[in-house]
Amino acid sequence: MRLVFAGTPTAALPSLRRLLDSPRHEVVAVVTRPDRPVGRGRRVIHPPVRVLAEDAGVEVLTPDRPRDPEFLARLAEIAPDCCPVVAYGALLPRAALDIPKHGWVNLHFSVLPAWRGAAPVQHALLAGDEVTGASVFRIEEGLDTGPVYGTLTEPVGARDTAGDLLDRLADAGAGLLLAVLDGIEDAMLEACPQPSDGVSLAPKLTVADVRVDWSVPAYGVDRLVRAATPAPGAWTTFRDHRIKIGPVRPWTASGDSAIAGDPEFPPLAPGQVAVLPGAGAGAGEVAAGTGGGVVLLGEVRPEGRPPMAAAAWARGARLTDGERFA
Repeated sequence: MRLVFAGTPTAALPSLRRLLDSPRHEVVAVVTRPDRPVGRGRRVIHPPVRVLAEDAGVEVLTPDRPRDPEFLARLAEIAPDCCPVVAYGALLPRAALDIPKHGWVNLHFSVLPAWRGAAPVQHALLAGDEVTGASVFRIEEGLDTGPVYGTLTEPVGARDTAGDLLDRLADAGAGLLLAVLDGIEDAMLEACPQPSDGVSLAPKLTVADVRVDWSVPAYGVDRLVRAATPAPGAWTTFRDHRIKIGPVRPWTASGDSAIAGDPEFPPLAPGQVAVLPGAGAGAGEVAAGTGGGVVLLGEVRPEGRPPMAAAAWARGARLTDGERFA
């Protein structure tokens, strides 16, 4: 089939590579989001999908909005049979959906109807899901509501970050997307409506959403930090300055609380931060209290500085007794 692929970030690259290598399909054009400035220097960079497409000699379309008349006219001229989509990042109007013969087919990183929306992997981690997956469905005008061609499942590891889990789903999902496109071409697949039960929503996580609330239990802090890694990055404040928190781990010493039974180290209050004493397991690591238990900090990133190990940060900060994250 003649394909127009739509995608933007790194998570879309495994699917685009599989389609470019497919002997059955031809990627005749790629649609991606326009270049945007990033970082402190606001340097303009190309999206990863654009870079790969241009390296492969494929036409690249970067409409400001998919409803732009110039884009719709060019898409109609190309006349694709199908438009596979992976993390494109913009809603498609009916005028665009009607152009390809077999519609627009989206690889979504959840088992639908669970976690419809922009951040399914992050929300699966926030919810403590033990299993997630990916779905390929036909796009309609609702938010991820279209009928499903196929799914796969993926266990969620106890220490998975959103980045870890997304990488695995992107790789496995690329094979699923290719198999669905093969099945569509062979007229061997029929999309099935999503069930009405089990619907949940996964809106994009904002910076405000990922500020650490130290009053929740340790497992909640752990889930939040892993869900926000690598982006947008969980954060807190210390001495009135923002600090980003990398993956943490709940302390698993004997007893129900982090430092139960240690008379030299009483339990930490929510947000209280200290270096673990002694020479046993965990000694020298940086601990923070929560609403139930304690977490050990991994990597931290003080405002305006590069990431560093929590122990190095604590030495530089010269923590005093009773200091807290806000």
